[in-house]
Amino acid sequence: MNKIENPLLVDKEIIGSLHFPNDEILNSSDLKLQRAYDLERAASLGTDRVKMKILFEDDDGLKQVETTVWAVTKDRIVLKHGVTIPIKRIHEIKI
Repeated sequence: MNKIENPLLVDKEIIGSLHFPNDEILNSSDLKLQRAYDLERAASLGTDRVKMKILFEDDDGLKQVETTVWAVTKDRIVLKHGVTIPIKRIHEIKI
């Protein structure tokens, strides 16, 4: 995946207050396919409460959160307490 360094570590509780631009951050169809695969895997592992490292980008820069992915919709991932992140703004997901 992308070589991304020095993201700001954030708590999932603040994600709801972040602003996400509408543009896609991945420019490769291969990276988008890998992201989709990783998201589905993260959601299936979420039933066992396995925490994932999610690298994403809001309008202020690169961030990382470590949390359980509860669900994946067409456009967003759902975290605990209904917090969501737009899929278009996710760089990568790691166990």
